[in-house]
Amino acid sequence: MGKSNAQKKRSKLIREGRLNPEINRSPYVGLDLRTRKTKTKKDNIYRTKHKNRHLHKQDNDSFYLPIN
Repeated sequence: MGKSNAQKKRSKLIREGRLNPEINRSPYVGLDLRTRKTKTKKDNIYRTKHKNRHLHKQDNDSFYLPIN
């Protein structure tokens, strides 16, 4: 893959002897600071939109007529 324009500019600054901008980044830049919680029982119940749908038991309503 090719280099992005920002990566090219950073490498040019380093070649010219200037400060690498990656050094100035915060140590928290790589962390994911979003809080997550697991779903409660009620959240799992309300997740199903159609209550009477049974996905594990699908009948295709077909039948077989033997022709003699």
